Amino acid sequence: MKTAIPSPSEIERHWHLIDAEDVVLGRIASKAAMILQGKHKPSYTPFLDTGDHVVVVNAAKVRLTGQKEEQKIYRRHSGYPGGLTEIQARKVRQTRPERMVEEAIQGMLPKTKLGKQMYRKLQVYAGPKHPHDAQKPMALAI
Repeated sequence: MKTAIPSPSEIERHWHLIDAEDVVLGRIASKAAMILQGKHKPSYTPFLDTGDHVVVVNAAKVRLTGQKEEQKIYRRHSGYPGGLTEIQARKVRQTRPERMVEEAIQGMLPKTKLGKQMYRKLQVYAGPKHPHDAQKPMALAI
């Protein structure tokens, strides 16, 4: 018996909509990463991008458990000596709330070229509006 490997023309990509309002960040990230990788499909292949598109709305209203609002730190480096910038989750939520969701999901994807391909199918919006109505995204309950 041969293993069926889908060709790029056979891969069907659907659009999924996740409402992040009052949902724990990690639960959103794990569900979105699974969909982006295509692990929810029977045609999942580890070395192919068989995943779907994911649109996350209301990223500004995502819930952090425990003391993470004050204790969780987001770091980035400019590349220069002493260029490390550390920001609390509370400030990230005020300035750029999409970043919290994007980084959580990206951290759960493979760290390869294939993972970058999967990450490009993710769209995150701080508010309830998104420009992807024409794709008819299916709402996902988390």
